[in-house]
Amino acid sequence: MSRHFDVIIVGAGQAGPPLAARLTAAGRSVAVVERKLPGGTCVNTGCMPTKTLVASARVAHLARRAADFGVLTGGAVGIDMARVRSRADTVSSNARRGVADWLQGMDGCTLLHGHARFEGPRTLRVGDETITGDQVFLNVGGRALVPDLPGLDRVPYLTNTSILRLDRVPRHLVIVGGSYIGLEFAQIHRRFGAEVTVLERGPALVGREDDDVSTAVREILEGEGIAIRTGVSAMRFAPAAGGIDVEVDGERLDASHVLVAVGRRPNTDDLALERAGVAVDAKGYITVDDGLQTSAPGIWALGDCNGRGAFTHTAYNDYEIVAANLLDGESRRVGDRVPAYALFIDPPLGRVGMTQREAAASGRPLLVATRPMRRVGRAIEKDETRGIMKVVADAATGRMLGAAILGTGGDEAVHGLIDMISVGATADQLRRTVPVHPTVSELLPTLVSELRPA
Repeated sequence: MSRHFDVIIVGAGQAGPPLAARLTAAGRSVAVVERKLPGGTCVNTGCMPTKTLVASARVAHLARRAADFGVLTGGAVGIDMARVRSRADTVSSNARRGVADWLQGMDGCTLLHGHARFEGPRTLRVGDETITGDQVFLNVGGRALVPDLPGLDRVPYLTNTSILRLDRVPRHLVIVGGSYIGLEFAQIHRRFGAEVTVLERGPALVGREDDDVSTAVREILEGEGIAIRTGVSAMRFAPAAGGIDVEVDGERLDASHVLVAVGRRPNTDDLALERAGVAVDAKGYITVDDGLQTSAPGIWALGDCNGRGAFTHTAYNDYEIVAANLLDGESRRVGDRVPAYALFIDPPLGRVGMTQREAAASGRPLLVATRPMRRVGRAIEKDETRGIMKVVADAATGRMLGAAILGTGGDEAVHGLIDMISVGATADQLRRTVPVHPTVSELLPTLVSELRPA
């Protein structure tokens, strides 16, 4: 059996469904192929379930601190992990159902369930069916990268996906990887009551951040009792009675669970991309130009599989770029967007633009300002004074280049800086604004007033 569509979209993650909606509204016939769960990583194993766990962990943390705020709870805090998991599952399943219903109810859209593989240019096989399209969009996402560590293949390690299925609090969770995913799960399970150890090969946590931000992150997590070891040179794993034996630089750790969180890899190795002439780089990411077109005519790659962003918001922006260029006569480019992201520990880190290290590497003269969160009124009022605020600007032009807000509300307050940097605003323009009191954002004009040569 063979069918032809105007458009084939492989993957129903963050970019695929909205692109299908735009294209069907433009009168094109669209096939969306999904081999597993609609919604992609964000809905099923990423943002939605993990931030639901972050919320549950924060409630537990605040309940233990209730007396600090003059609130008497009259009892110890307990964790019903089965109910915690059920709540996260419900949030994900509701969102997944919404995506599926949207696609199935979309006029001009055909949702196909199965694994798609290329048989030739713009020709794919899905099960027993062959489908062809004038245009093909790949939105196949990524999965956990599992390193080749001695003995790891002999133990029941967890990834960011399988750890979501835990229905009891680990006795001792050892996490391999000290970056965004690993640190979020570290704090979640520490707040649930687990002993947690983080192992990181690099010299610092979240190594892409500036040293002062990385140090502040470490202080927050160690302050909650999380053991952190950086500069780890050797790890070895072995089964043990009641758990897993982890040897770290000659020292033995008795773990009940091991989470591997060292990065992601694209889901591109089983698509037979070579049959379509789609090139990939050494890590398997599909190479694309600034308009997200691949090396093969009529084929685009969006989201995590193209190596141009690793976030839900960048995947959605990929859709916006493609739709604007194909349907609205625009000429938008991936290279025009300002990088922004967050680390959702509590308090969260909101980041935009360049770090100080990246800006210094460009050779330009810099202005830098930092302020500890203990000097932010809103943080004092909430008794959440951990973290720092930081902004980097170009000394010659005054334009803001990047910023970090690690502190209460940092994931929201950073958006004011995202907006300003996106439009090329200067520090002086931000300094003259009149913010609302009492907020974290009200300190941004004050912060840029304190910019000094780096």
